[in-house]
Amino acid sequence: MISQIDVSLEIISLKDFLEKKTLFFSEININKVKTAWDFISFLSKPKCTIHIIGTNGKGSTGRILAEYLLKKDYSVLHYTSPHILKFNERIWINGNDIDDSTLEKAHQKLQKLLPQEHIENLSYFEYTTLLALLLSNDMDFLVLEAGLGGEFDATNVIKNDLTILTTIDYDHQDFLGDTIEEITSTKVRSMDTAIIVAKQIHDEVYDIAKNIALSKGLKYFRFDDFAGSKKSYDIFEQDFLNNNLLSVVAAIEYLKIPLDIEAFKGITIKGRCQKISPNITVDVGHNPLGAYVIQKEFADKKVFLVYNTLRDKDYKKVLFILKPVIEHLYIIEIDDTRALERDKLENILNELHISYSNFTHIPDDKEILVFGSFKVVEEFLKFYEK
Repeated sequence: MISQIDVSLEIISLKDFLEKKTLFFSEININKVKTAWDFISFLSKPKCTIHIIGTNGKGSTGRILAEYLLKKDYSVLHYTSPHILKFNERIWINGNDIDDSTLEKAHQKLQKLLPQEHIENLSYFEYTTLLALLLSNDMDFLVLEAGLGGEFDATNVIKNDLTILTTIDYDHQDFLGDTIEEITSTKVRSMDTAIIVAKQIHDEVYDIAKNIALSKGLKYFRFDDFAGSKKSYDIFEQDFLNNNLLSVVAAIEYLKIPLDIEAFKGITIKGRCQKISPNITVDVGHNPLGAYVIQKEFADKKVFLVYNTLRDKDYKKVLFILKPVIEHLYIIEIDDTRALERDKLENILNELHISYSNFTHIPDDKEILVFGSFKVVEEFLKFYEK
């Protein structure tokens, strides 16, 4: 039974509230968010929940799918993270980032539903996940992107009708494990009904996911088990987005929604190898897998790389992968307590013989690539839009 909540307490705005929340944490305890979920689950009943898990490609896969469903006249909420410039980007409803008024009303409602004890214990991501779930009530589809993992992720509190596993690689090993088997298993154990495994770079991912699915008595599919995804497409300029499209096509066929390839044309994915001008590309990638993808996209070019990184990333491997396409590197300052120390970054750049300087301006006549993290893209766009 839900206890009476003291609503006499002053409720501060979402912006002020989130500024006091822990954005990054050293451990994950899903029991906290599960307990809080019990207070709101009766008000969060989307008709179909699609859980997107994996290492890379979650955001773009989720958005391509959400855009398609919207074009087919379904109501859709796409929850993604992190954001680039504004928190509203995390909750996309029927074609638009959520507006401030709707977001604030949902925050006020959630504050009244949850006991103060739970409000205080939830992390930034856990609270905002519950906010998105509350907003998804009665939606035809909730496309729900996991954060770090799957099994212990806040997004796993709601039962999913379909799980899409995007490309798996090494990242967040402190939370997910040191091997592909450990990383895959931690993510895949979050599935509740059926899983579609996207195109992988590590072949063992297919068998690991299949074995877990069969052990739980759930449905297992590879992306190419469906007729539409046995083909190749050139809908997007970027090869990796066309690869991500294959698992979206598989999901559409699984859901028994008519497939209309033409409907994918015109979809733009923010921050994913996105051209914001003829000579400037921005990408929120930050790990070796993301670097491989970008290196392939720019294989025949030399770029001026605007870069920085967080200290928990494999920045040495990232820079080694990108080195063949780097003409020169600009170090952009990022406002983050987890940013890599400048001297460590310079040491690696010197070791790899990559020329560098401070980012102070945007050259008009150079091919510019902005890469390294969401924070790097955010700081660059703030500069660019001045």
